[in-house]
Amino acid sequence: MRNPLVVRPGDRVRFDGTVQTVAGLSGMLVRLADEAGGTSTMHLPTLMMSPGFEVLGSGSRRVMPTGLLDHVPPGHAEEALWWHRHMVELRTGLLPDAPQGALPRPEYDPATRTLAEREASKAAELSVELGRPVSAHTMRWRRRRHQERGIAGMVDGRHAPRRPLHGKLRPEVVDELQQLMSQATGGSTRTVSYYFERVSKTVKDKYGQEAVPKRSAFYRLFQRLERGRHTTGSARTRRSLANQPEGVFDQVTVCRPGELMEIDSTPFDALVRLDRGVVGRVELTGLVDVATRTVTAAVLRPTTKSVDAALLLARSVTPAPMRPGWTEALRMERSVLPYQRLLALDERLRHAAAVPLIIPEAIVVDGGKAFLSKNFHMACDAFGTEVIHAPPGTPTHKPHIERTLGSVSTMFAQFVSGHTGRSAEHRGRRVEDEPLWSLPQLQELLEEWITAKWQNRPHDGLRDPLAPGRTFSPNEKYAALVETAGYLPLALSAEDYLKLLPTRWQAVNSYGIKIKHRLYDCDELNALRRERSGLTDHKDRWEVRHDPYDVRVVWLHDHREDTWITVPWRLLSSQPVPFGEMAWDHSSRDLREKQGATVTEEAISEAVGDLLERAGTGPVNENEARPVRRRSRNRRSERAAARTRATSQSAWPRPETPLPTPLRTEPETEEDNDGAIAEVVPLRVFDAREEAKKWW
Repeated sequence: MRNPLVVRPGDRVRFDGTVQTVAGLSGMLVRLADEAGGTSTMHLPTLMMSPGFEVLGSGSRRVMPTGLLDHVPPGHAEEALWWHRHMVELRTGLLPDAPQGALPRPEYDPATRTLAEREASKAAELSVELGRPVSAHTMRWRRRRHQERGIAGMVDGRHAPRRPLHGKLRPEVVDELQQLMSQATGGSTRTVSYYFERVSKTVKDKYGQEAVPKRSAFYRLFQRLERGRHTTGSARTRRSLANQPEGVFDQVTVCRPGELMEIDSTPFDALVRLDRGVVGRVELTGLVDVATRTVTAAVLRPTTKSVDAALLLARSVTPAPMRPGWTEALRMERSVLPYQRLLALDERLRHAAAVPLIIPEAIVVDGGKAFLSKNFHMACDAFGTEVIHAPPGTPTHKPHIERTLGSVSTMFAQFVSGHTGRSAEHRGRRVEDEPLWSLPQLQELLEEWITAKWQNRPHDGLRDPLAPGRTFSPNEKYAALVETAGYLPLALSAEDYLKLLPTRWQAVNSYGIKIKHRLYDCDELNALRRERSGLTDHKDRWEVRHDPYDVRVVWLHDHREDTWITVPWRLLSSQPVPFGEMAWDHSSRDLREKQGATVTEEAISEAVGDLLERAGTGPVNENEARPVRRRSRNRRSERAAARTRATSQSAWPRPETPLPTPLRTEPETEEDNDGAIAEVVPLRVFDAREEAKKWW
C-alpha cells in the first residue's frame, strides 16, 4: 500500500510541467514559487489531483527515526542503509545527508530527467560500483519497495519480520496444536512428541497424508507457540499463568491500614517435632494488610480450623507481646512507629513488640473450609468486617497474601532446621533425622522473624508516589498512613474471645449438655434445665461455644441475662490432661471399628487416655512383626496424639477452667475482698486533625 502523500513548506514539487517550491501553507491553500521568482496560490486538493503532480523532495534535511533496524543483523542493516541512500537520490535527486542548498547531479535532477531515465542512470552507476551488472528492472523494483515501505523495504527479506508465525505449515496443523495446548492447562505435563503424534493423527484423518507436518517443522512451531505457556513445564506454573486476567491488570488502591486485608493458609515447608518424637507437617495461616504489607497475625497449626482463622482477627487488634530472650531492639518504643503518641491512646502498647495493630474493615478469602465456616463469618460480623469471597481457582484475587506466604518459605522456612522444600523433588534425604523444633518453639521463631525482619524490610510494593525510587518498610508505611487515617484502639476481653469460638445450639436437659457422647454439667445450669431458650430460629436451643483443641469445658450463653456460664466436662477429674476433638473422634472411630456398635462416653474417655499413654511410651517391640493394617492404625494414633498435645496450650485468653474441688461452705468475709482495685485506663481515639494543630 502506497504511503499517503505529504506536502510540507520547502518541498519541491512538479506541477504543470515545471519544478516549483512550496513557499507556505494556510489551511487548504498552498503557495508555490517557481525558479523565475513568480508565485501562485491554489487549493491543495487541486494541486495534488493535477496530472503529472509529483513530490520531488524536501529542501530541509530530515532525520530518520531510530530503532527501525534494531531487529536486523548489523551487516544487513548497513546494507539496507546503503540502498536507502541510493534510493533517496534516485527519487529526489539529493542524498539524505546533502547540505542545505545543494543541487542534484544532472543525471538525477527530477527537473530535467524522467523517473525511467534516473533508474537507468542509477543501474549503470551501481553496476560499476558493485562490479556486477544491475538492471534497470532491479532499480525499478527497489524504488517501488522504498516508496511503499521506506528503509524497511531495503532489508533482505530473509531477515525481515514478515514471515508468518506458522511458517509453511498448513493452518489446520496450527489450529489443532493450539486447541491441544489450550486443553493441557489443567492436565498433566506431556512431552512434545505426544502433541506431534496427536496432531499428525488428527490432520491425517481429516485432510489426508499430505497434511501431516514434518517433525522438525512441527517442533519449531511448538517452540514458538509454547513460549510463556509452560505446556511442557511445571503444571502449577501453567495453571497460574492461565489464571492471569486478560488485558491490563487491575489495581486496587487502598489509603488506610485495615481498609483491605487478605487471609490464606498453606503447608509450611519445614518438619516439626510434635510430641513424644512424632514428626509431622503443619499449616501456616496468615493475615496481611494490603496498604502496609504488615503481617498482623500468623499461626502454625497441624490443620487449620475455623477457630484459628477467627482468632487471627483477634490477634490483629491485640498487641504482640515481647517474648523472653528477644532483643530490646524489637520493642515498639525502639521502632519507627509513633510509639509515644500511640501509647497515650492505648496503654497496652507499653510492653508490645514492633508490630502494628490493625482493625480489618474488609477481608478477601478463598474457598478454604476454615474461611467458609459459619464461625469465621460470625467472628467477622463481631468486628464489623466485610468478607469478600474470591472466585474459585483465582489466586490472583488475593495476590498479596499468596506472595507473602511464598516469601515466608523463601526467606524464613529454608533457614529452619528440617526444611523440606516446596515439593518432593526439592526435598533432601532423611530430613526427619535433623534436630527439629517443636510447634510452640517454631511459632515463637516465626513471630520473632516477622517482628525483626519482615516489618523492617523495604517492600517493593510500598513506594513513595512522589519519589518512586524510595521504598518503605511495613512499619514505615504504617507510621505514614496512621497520621492521616488515625488510630482506633480495640480492647478485647475474655468474653470477646469466646465469641470467636465455634458455636453449637444445644438443649439443656436434666443431665446437662450432651456433645458427641460427652456430658457437660454444673450447678449454674439448674435454672435452665429443660427450659426453652425462646430463639425459634434455632429450635429453642441455647448458644454453646466450644474449643476444638480442648474438650474439657464449654461455655453457654444466657442471652436473657447476657452472661456466660462455664460448663465443665463430667469426666474432667478422670482426664486432667487437655485434649481436643481430634483425639476424641479418632478414639471413637477406632472403638466402632473394633466393637461395631455405639460406644459409651466412659469407653471413649478411657480409650483417649490409653491413646495418649501409648503414644508417650512408644511401641513395645520394634522388631515384632505386625499386620499392615494394625501398624497403619498405630501410626495414625501416634500422629493424632502428637497433634493433640501440640495444640493443648491455649493461644488466647479465656475464663478459667473450673477444677473439681469441694464447694465452699463458709460465708465470705470482708477480708476476702480486700484486694486492690486496678486502675481503669481509658482508650482514646486518635484524631489526625486535632493532633496536627499541636505541631504548629
